[in-house]
Amino acid sequence: MRFKTIILLLFISISGFAQSIFEYADSLNKPRRNWIWGIEGVGASSSIFLLNSVWYKNYPRSPLHSFNDNREWLQMDKVGHAMTSYYIGLVGTEMMKWSGMESKKSVLFGSTLGLVYLTGVEVLDGTSAHWGFSWGDMLANASGTALVAGQELLWQEQRIKVKVSSHLSTYALYRPNVLGSTTMERMLKDYNGQTYWLSMNLKSMLFSKVEKFPGWLNMAVGYGAEEMIAGTEDADFCAQHPDLCGALYPYRQYYLSLDLDLTKVNWKRKVFKTLFGSIGWIKIPAPTLELGGGYSKFYWLYF
Repeated sequence: MRFKTIILLLFISISGFAQSIFEYADSLNKPRRNWIWGIEGVGASSSIFLLNSVWYKNYPRSPLHSFNDNREWLQMDKVGHAMTSYYIGLVGTEMMKWSGMESKKSVLFGSTLGLVYLTGVEVLDGTSAHWGFSWGDMLANASGTALVAGQELLWQEQRIKVKVSSHLSTYALYRPNVLGSTTMERMLKDYNGQTYWLSMNLKSMLFSKVEKFPGWLNMAVGYGAEEMIAGTEDADFCAQHPDLCGALYPYRQYYLSLDLDLTKVNWKRKVFKTLFGSIGWIKIPAPTLELGGGYSKFYWLYF
């Protein structure tokens, strides 16, 4: 849904911005900590209220219930949940560090922000007759939190980052009401054109003792899927278009690619560090090997 996507983009941009401008306090700054908690509380509750008032009001309500959507869209939506939780948790952790909170406490109180917030969103889903509380979503949310917290506790930094790339696919043309009609909608809503990545910093992980190895070079593994125009809940659409649905066979795609971490470049001007930090969640186009659907394919540049 579009509002959830906007929330994701807001948080991940704030995350990169925060990492580039915040200077951590040497000791606990209680006024700063209290200010952060207040901002987080007001921001989270306001966005939940906005979702409830603007989006969910358009659908009939029901008592809190769960449903199993684990087979939907070849789990691309679940990866999106994990990414959202990861970046909200990263924002929370960076802000706790900025307050001067002790390292382990900053991870505890910061990284769980994504899980707590998205649990609230999941409850809204659970009280909507159109959806339901999804334990699969909750597991994905928890995995995003774990990725933030685990790296902070192990390395005190994020050596493996979650990124996304998106391109226009032809499948949105079959269902523009679901997969998007405008260019921006298609980039945000069409899973066929999206790829989610785990981007690993090579110097931090493998070449820390090689002085001249570039600190900005990453290796990324990606996951995507294609030929998806309907979920399992779209039985009516497929009943009305049996030839179209019957001709498509959704399949998974796996990628191996190079990537750049532009926050690791020693920019002479801080504005560049801030700019590239705020868009650091975007996978840089690079030579890529795709595996999936019973074939392999090489791209000189893949996005």
